[in-house]
Amino acid sequence: MSRVTTLFTTLTVALLAPYLAQAQAPDAALIERGAYIATAGDCAACHRTKQSGGPAYAGGYVIASPLGDIVAPNITPSHKAGIGGWSFEDFDRSMRRGVRPDGARLYPAMPYTNYQGISEDDMRALYAFFTNGVKPVDTIAPTTDLPFPFNIRAMMIPWNWMFRSDKPFRPTPALSPAAQRGQYLVETLAHCGSCHTPRNILMAEKNSQAFTGGDVGGWRAPNITSDPVSGIGGWSDQQLVAYFRNGHVAGKGVAAGGMGEAVEHSLRSLSDPDLSAMVAYMRTVAPVRDSADTRAAFGFTQVRPVSLTAYENSDTRDQNAVAGSATIDGARLYAGACASCHGLNGNGSKDGFYPPLVGSSATGSNNPNNLVMTVLTGVDRRGSDGHAFMPAFANDMNDAQVAAVANRVLTQFGNSAVQVDAAQVATLRAGGGKPLLLKLVPWIIGLLGLVLVGLVTVFMKRRFWKS
Repeated sequence: MSRVTTLFTTLTVALLAPYLAQAQAPDAALIERGAYIATAGDCAACHRTKQSGGPAYAGGYVIASPLGDIVAPNITPSHKAGIGGWSFEDFDRSMRRGVRPDGARLYPAMPYTNYQGISEDDMRALYAFFTNGVKPVDTIAPTTDLPFPFNIRAMMIPWNWMFRSDKPFRPTPALSPAAQRGQYLVETLAHCGSCHTPRNILMAEKNSQAFTGGDVGGWRAPNITSDPVSGIGGWSDQQLVAYFRNGHVAGKGVAAGGMGEAVEHSLRSLSDPDLSAMVAYMRTVAPVRDSADTRAAFGFTQVRPVSLTAYENSDTRDQNAVAGSATIDGARLYAGACASCHGLNGNGSKDGFYPPLVGSSATGSNNPNNLVMTVLTGVDRRGSDGHAFMPAFANDMNDAQVAAVANRVLTQFGNSAVQVDAAQVATLRAGGGKPLLLKLVPWIIGLLGLVLVGLVTVFMKRRFWKS
């Protein structure tokens, strides 16, 4: 009888196996939805390979954080190198709580404090995509190794207790349905605040100053509140959508650095309704004015008289000549490094392919960081309308030369009240100023040492008296 039962069971399982597998496997629509959510979450911008053109989500890309380099891990469904062995619960816990299956804590360079608000349905679609829609890559990404004491991942336990919330996303009831969708995208999936919100001493977002601007690796992520002078209030809805889609808007600005990456890996691929929803929500963010702003950054549209003598007599009329020059004459450097594309008068090309320096947020801002960083690192961005490229001059110009050409641009085409010196350039070249937390490290280590000495002393005294 037992043999008959076993045979019957075996035949039943064999016959039903294809149907059971089909029932367990996510359908194509769910995987496709997960792919879109991954795009909205900008996952590819960090979890890419160190070299461009590598396999998707294979990791290895180095994120230069203020506390040290963080290497993005492999998140393909590889069982050897990625997340192939993760259950949905493992995946959900890492996304919302910043905890890996082995119990190790993630650093908040992974924006799990924002991803906490992802809906259950979206999280399951995201899991379906990463486990069934991504090609597994068996290359193990290098391990992140921050300097002491930040290499102690257990330090994230009290940090999470202070700054991470378990509350699910709840849209503001008074908003329109479109603005509510935009709020979900801006605050959760797109995690805009992770760059555009300033950080406190412990590197957590200052939620009371949300979207008023932040500093990221030398770049200045600008104020994106609805203020017409300091924020995006002076941009039309169409201009904002075009900026998200293409990475540039004539008379407003050009996306570079981290924003350029967001355009290339995320924003340009979102649907028009979602981009419009993001704009609708941003219009509702309370305006915050920077007291240093006298007018909008794109409002500096007057070209000051440009002397042609420096250009006519320049011996630095191309990038190669600039690289071999020791001059710190901003006009001569501009002639060789910039004028061939941006024009002698900073108006760019007539077709707009080479953007104007006049009426640009980078040249009119009260903060020159983005102008300097653009000179140092260049632009390499793909938008919906094509590939934008500007060479980097970090290896061709020293700090004094970068300051000189930046000051030339500011004086002739932008906010002439702002000036740059070589020391500022050196700081930005190194990734920006050190946060206060990093400056306090010697004191923190000293305090920990004193605590340890105190504990040892108490322990030894107790042993002495007991003996």
